[in-house]
Amino acid sequence: MHPRQNKHFSADGTIQQVPNPKQVAVLLSQHIGAGCKPQVSKKDKVKAGQVVGDTNAFVSAPVHSPVNGTVKDIALQSHPVMGRAMAVIIDTDPADVTEKRPCAAQFGADFDESAYSAEQICDAVRQAGIVGMGGAGFPTRVKIEPNPRLPKHTLIINGCECEPFITCDYRIMLEWTYQIIAGVKLACKAAGCSTVIIGIEDNKPTAIEAMRAALADSTDSEHIEVVPVKTKYPQGGERQLVNSLLKKFVPTGGIPPMIGICVLNVATCAAIAEAVVTGAPLTHRVVTVTGCAITKPGNYYVPVGMQVADIIAQAGGLTEKAAKVILGGPMMGLAIADLETPITKASGAVTILTKEAIYRAKYEKRQTPCIRCGRCLDVCPENLNPTKIAHAVKNNLLDVAQQYYMSACIECGCCSYVCPANIELTGYIKTGKLLTARAKEKVPV
Repeated sequence: MHPRQNKHFSADGTIQQVPNPKQVAVLLSQHIGAGCKPQVSKKDKVKAGQVVGDTNAFVSAPVHSPVNGTVKDIALQSHPVMGRAMAVIIDTDPADVTEKRPCAAQFGADFDESAYSAEQICDAVRQAGIVGMGGAGFPTRVKIEPNPRLPKHTLIINGCECEPFITCDYRIMLEWTYQIIAGVKLACKAAGCSTVIIGIEDNKPTAIEAMRAALADSTDSEHIEVVPVKTKYPQGGERQLVNSLLKKFVPTGGIPPMIGICVLNVATCAAIAEAVVTGAPLTHRVVTVTGCAITKPGNYYVPVGMQVADIIAQAGGLTEKAAKVILGGPMMGLAIADLETPITKASGAVTILTKEAIYRAKYEKRQTPCIRCGRCLDVCPENLNPTKIAHAVKNNLLDVAQQYYMSACIECGCCSYVCPANIELTGYIKTGKLLTARAKEKVPV
């Protein structure tokens, strides 16, 4: 599919520092896998970078405080995916004016990954709580850790950013280029890969040129190649990118390591470099604040746990009445009703849309019965039948939805986008997944 890109709102906005908010809410579940348990108590004093949540589960990642302050409470907080989840709520120390800043200036063309062992890299990534920052939130240590049963030979770096409106990865590729390359080299060494391919959509020629120029200057980078890929949605999907670059298919229900491939996002690579070289945990990330109803759209370096309302205020507030505030982009993001919802490690954008901007005034179009046109089947990148799954969920037949491979859906939103009956097919599928997880007691009710 080729939805309107709408990158112009923020593509030229350099990454801006955001001052610490008065309060942050660090969610204890920000990743795929087991949620964390609080490691602090109410009224405890915490330091920036201190672990506030952790677990011994293999598929998990610790969470850290992004600020110096005092634990106000450990309570349920709005969660963009699960509805609500436990969070460590921290009041920022009003006397503390220090702010964490990007460290890209510490990296150059002469970075040498040989100073670090694979074990050191994996341990640093685990201690820093790094997860996939492209949206999936899979713990990165699990991805890059060597596995004799599933040896990896190729590392793919995802710089596509195919979701409309979002430009945080684009700006990182332009401004943190050498830091990304350092992270790529470290991840390659840890995973034991011999080949690295950086895939970037061909509508980002400036980013392609910047990455190629930096690689040409970098030492020991002959095994790393930048490959432009066709601009289409969802080109940035993990399985779709593997197919585009290598003409290989990841088995349905499987993961890339099953065919010897590891896929990482460019922002994740930058976080790996920071964690290994400086020892800093993942407490801040770049977030695109964009849309037609925001005063100063741009890309902001914000603490994880900062509330959406505070981010909107930092971007100058709203220019007109917003119909939707979306955590993420318009295709795969989630509309939120509570502006106190905190940013997570996987939150790449806050998109604010007016009624007129939502797919040609879709608000004025009512949902009608499915006409069996088959458009959703045509655009599904996973070759599923979204209508069958959605109808099964609607009728509370979760076992039937599973028979139609509901878990294989990547929630790209293509089916909802093309549906002439205005049925929110992706919404039903997301609901089905959540209900299934609750039935298995994997998320709170």
